[in-house]
Amino acid sequence: MNAQQRFSFGGSRQEIPEPKHYRAAWISDAHLGTRGCNATALLDFLRENDFGTLYIVGDLIDIWSLRRGIYWPQQHNDVIQKILRKARKGTRVIYIPGNHDELVTSFCGAYGNIEIRENAIHVTASGERILILHGHELDTVVQNVKWLAFAGDLGYQFLLSLNPLINFVRRRFDLGYWSLSAYAKRTVKDAVSFIGKFEAAMVRYAEHYHVDAVLCGHIHSAAIRNFGKLSYYNCGDWVESCTALVEREDGILSLLNYHSLCASGRAVASTNGFSASQRQPGE
Repeated sequence: MNAQQRFSFGGSRQEIPEPKHYRAAWISDAHLGTRGCNATALLDFLRENDFGTLYIVGDLIDIWSLRRGIYWPQQHNDVIQKILRKARKGTRVIYIPGNHDELVTSFCGAYGNIEIRENAIHVTASGERILILHGHELDTVVQNVKWLAFAGDLGYQFLLSLNPLINFVRRRFDLGYWSLSAYAKRTVKDAVSFIGKFEAAMVRYAEHYHVDAVLCGHIHSAAIRNFGKLSYYNCGDWVESCTALVEREDGILSLLNYHSLCASGRAVASTNGFSASQRQPGE
């Protein structure tokens, strides 16, 4: 890999180059078919940006939730139509199913500009090789104790169901969006420990593929981190954080944040992170 590998955090929406075209983009965990899906923010992202390649890193559709009851508003349909429209206009779409849409794995193959794969390797403009997979493959609960995974999903959905009431009150006081479920995940010791162990396990797994980085979703925790010689990327979700990873034409990867429920009620996008050029020798 070229030693000039780079990724960036920082900047504001106004600093995003115009036109908003990216060499590649990664989204995951939209969970279409659930009330927690923030389809408004996802549609804003898809409308305001174009990509050479769009990676959908699992859990686009929440089949677990649809089995419990059908919920499919027009906006969720609009998301699917927007992705298909981008594919028709030349965007290469690579769909890597997760645990909530694992049935799609049965249809692996190429369908015009849309490919369905179990995993993929992306090479950035700067030569960085990135292994891409959803991440549930390394989640022992999902793989070995499926009933517990379903129970955990129900608990998570309950916390999400409280968010509208909490934010209704917050808007009355002119406060921004706040997620109870995201707060619990960030502060509960076991959850924080799980995220750290998950990230480290993903990096160890990626070493077998002889790549420079690994990129996943699954845990709804967007991040860009260094683990020794390998980088770890997580593109987050469209339930709480509303985040995506994008690659500019120069090979720089950035994390975009879209918040459709800010105090003004309008969508807001920003970038966060740091530059790999800040990496210290031996880090």
